[in-house]
Amino acid sequence: MRLRGFITAWALLSLFGIQGAEGPVNIAAEAAVNPSVEVGEPVPIQRTIILQRVYLDGEISEETIEETIISMDDFWRKYDKWLLVDQNDSQLVFQTYVDDISPLLKGNGYFGIKADGTISIFNGKPVKDQVIQSFYQIDLKKLESSQQTELLKGVKIENKERYKQFLEVYKPYSISTMKTLH
Repeated sequence: MRLRGFITAWALLSLFGIQGAEGPVNIAAEAAVNPSVEVGEPVPIQRTIILQRVYLDGEISEETIEETIISMDDFWRKYDKWLLVDQNDSQLVFQTYVDDISPLLKGNGYFGIKADGTISIFNGKPVKDQVIQSFYQIDLKKLESSQQTELLKGVKIENKERYKQFLEVYKPYSISTMKTLH
């Protein structure tokens, strides 16, 4: 049990660069072997925390925070709903999945169609250079004229339900789906 405590203490001290006069290994070893040994006040450390939110539509937003860490327990508790995906001596990167469309799509996202018949999301009304994401190619000849017009003008993406519904409605017209149906 003491060996496990030593390894945990050494790993945390090494990871976050906390050192005493004798280095992290000697302090951790002494504290693990002799619980009555005082290791002094915790030394606050500064780290850059990057919080990435991954949205249903694939968009990733980032928030950067400068964090002063005094208690490792408090720090890990604060980010317990996040997944640690990367770290180095100066920063930690956490991610979380958001089961919703991104603020970008809610504000300015439109479904439309590219010249080759690919269903795509555009930043604003459909323009060829403003594609955010592409999905699948559809057979335009199989669509009703009103559906073609709707795709050419663009369909505002207002919420998650509209996003999912739109993709489901047009999926049967995808060229790969039509080949498997015949």
